[in-house]
Amino acid sequence: MSLHPVLAEKLSAALEPAAKMPLTVRDARLPAVPGKVHAVIGLRRAGKTIFLRQLLAEQRVKLSSERAVYLSFDDDRLVGIGVEQLGFLLEEYYRQFPALRGKQTVHWFLDEIQLVPNWERFVRRVLDSEKMELVVSGSSAKMLSREVHTSLRGRGLATVIRPFSFREFLRHRGEEPEKEPRRWTAAARSLVEKRFREYLAQGGFPEAQELPAALQVELLQGYVDTVLFRDVVERYELTQVAALRWLVRHCLRNPASSFSVHRLHQDMKSQGHGVAKDAVHTMLAHLLDAFLLTAVPLATESERQRNSNPRKIYPADPGLIRAFDNSGRSNTGHALETVVMAALERRGFDVSYVKTDEGFEVDFLARHTTKGSELIQVCADLRNQETRERELRALRAAAKTYPRATCRLLVLDRDAASSVSGPGVEVQPAYEWLLGSTAVE
Repeated sequence: MSLHPVLAEKLSAALEPAAKMPLTVRDARLPAVPGKVHAVIGLRRAGKTIFLRQLLAEQRVKLSSERAVYLSFDDDRLVGIGVEQLGFLLEEYYRQFPALRGKQTVHWFLDEIQLVPNWERFVRRVLDSEKMELVVSGSSAKMLSREVHTSLRGRGLATVIRPFSFREFLRHRGEEPEKEPRRWTAAARSLVEKRFREYLAQGGFPEAQELPAALQVELLQGYVDTVLFRDVVERYELTQVAALRWLVRHCLRNPASSFSVHRLHQDMKSQGHGVAKDAVHTMLAHLLDAFLLTAVPLATESERQRNSNPRKIYPADPGLIRAFDNSGRSNTGHALETVVMAALERRGFDVSYVKTDEGFEVDFLARHTTKGSELIQVCADLRNQETRERELRALRAAAKTYPRATCRLLVLDRDAASSVSGPGVEVQPAYEWLLGSTAVE
């Protein structure tokens, strides 16, 4: 049966007003670069489809509805569609609106585009022949940042969607502060501190919000299983599934800790997983590509030292820590560090960690081409005087090597911040740092 009637039906549906649905506005923005395909990528279930619908709604406020089209290739009526049918879809669109062709820019939002084989050919042709802005999105299994650049031959720009930031977490609840932290009332601050502790525990996956704790854990474990099997095992035809599962559980149960492939390989062998060291390297690379984990290298100008020293591993979201660590220990400090790391990524910083000549460690050296550099130490519990002195001492030692960097100590709450002072070091609650910036993350 010809697909043309189906395509016409689907196109008509795509031009209808979008159904009213709960929409938490995300702070992500597409780069303002014309003539590029914008690829929205990121970890599964982080909210890519909702972000596309947000962009669609924004365009329909500015333009006539026929100039903003949303299509999801996850629709059962479009199963099996090929790249040729995309061309038919384009022609059908311009048959309906011939006055637009070549005269006005139209915006197409194509969700789950990876389900159309060779979709890149269509996208490149459209960029060269039509007045059209294209935004595509799909699963991380086939829409990795490096692959977007390669398949689109330099014509694509990637925007990564991550689970909710703390600001988005509050916005989802209708509790985003309207004032700067210094102007909060005592009640407003107490609410933010309460929500911040909740955020550290449950994280920012949209579907997990306000679910009971047990359901959150089950949901997040299911997300990780989907990433493992669809983005790693199926994609790369990996056969050592048990070893991969062990590796993921180990990384999520030990966040913010340093690791080396050599040590991981030894641990895996001791657990009965006969896997080669090169295979461990490969597994980690796949998990990083799938946005499940982030690895932070040592701060050094030497590529050899960077590769030979341990890296620090972070999960994509603090909720994944609780979902996989059933030891009963408090993970507040690790979750806090994970949240700070995710915020630095959102803000476009290049991130590493520092080992000083005196043997001290600073959690993050964050560098940006226009925003400068920051040395950031993260500590949840500063009740112990020795701990306070150690954190400040590490920052001051690192500042000798990076004198232009701002020194910052981020703590859990205002009480902790008030207990610390040190010349040249800015001490503040992490939630103020997260909410105080007006820059888009």
